[in-house]
Amino acid sequence: MTLWTAHSPDEAIACAETEAREYVEALEDVEYVDFAEAFRIDGAPGEGAEVFSLMRESELAPDTYVERFFATGDERTG
Repeated sequence: MTLWTAHSPDEAIACAETEAREYVEALEDVEYVDFAEAFRIDGAPGEGAEVFSLMRESELAPDTYVERFFATGDERTG
């Protein structure tokens, strides 16, 4: 999880996606699965500060992985 100062959720997600793509380029056997979420946090500690990270190995295709673990349809998002 990274923090961004943004004027909208779409802008925050764009920042996160750019960072994720650059981050995985430096790693072996890691793939960004084109999935990002945004949450408003008042008083964020600073640009790009990592406060949470989740990595797991999977044989699933990227779309299937996201649907299985993150975008199940039962999330409370908005």
